[in-house]
Amino acid sequence: MNPPPTSGVLSYTGQQLKTNKLYQLGEILLVFLLPLAFIWLLLPLAEENSLKQQAIVWVANLLMLLLIWTGMRLRRESPADFGLHMRSFSFRAGMKTLLLSLLVFVLAMAGFMLGAAIMINFTGMPQTADMSGYDFLRNNFGLFLLSLLGVYLVSSFGEEVIYRAFLINRLTQLGGSSKTAKVVAVMLSAIVFGLVHYSWGPTGIVQTACMGLVLGICYLRLKKRLWILVLAHAYMDTLLFVQMYLGA
Repeated sequence: MNPPPTSGVLSYTGQQLKTNKLYQLGEILLVFLLPLAFIWLLLPLAEENSLKQQAIVWVANLLMLLLIWTGMRLRRESPADFGLHMRSFSFRAGMKTLLLSLLVFVLAMAGFMLGAAIMINFTGMPQTADMSGYDFLRNNFGLFLLSLLGVYLVSSFGEEVIYRAFLINRLTQLGGSSKTAKVVAVMLSAIVFGLVHYSWGPTGIVQTACMGLVLGICYLRLKKRLWILVLAHAYMDTLLFVQMYLGA
């Protein structure tokens, strides 16, 4: 008996991803566990080199984006399904997007500071995240520029695709697309977003989780217009990297 054509297998897999909850759960686990295994295997090779450690994490993020893109292709989805609309540009629309991104930036930073307040008031732990992993940026302008370009792709864009668009949409679908499923999806995505920043220490985990919660709420309230969140995330990353460059 001849095996089914490759196109038939891909079509079947795509259909299962749309309708079969076991496949949907498997996709989510694959997107997160495979890159996690990649980090676990390679991170010891970086030893105490912060730059190498950061590079391994960035490559893992790119692997996650590749897996997400593959799942979208199998489902025959477009970037617009995640909120990455490619519409014709107009000055009015551009200004609206810019202003909304600044509003999201302010709200997300408020969430980040709320996380610090929670930690200092309820645990007595230090109110700042551990940013020592970025010491390689200090007073190195060339590396600062290269890292900033990389973080715009991997973090500003990549993390919004992974932790807001992908995770919230897939968890919502897994929960039957109900209102409760959306609430749970936003909360879980925030928790996961905080946990992946484990290298920032306990305070950093709580801060990024609170920030992720705000971004998740904004993603749904803004009708999944992901570019707004990408811009807001880019402002935050720029602020962080400038601080690290200046040694603040």
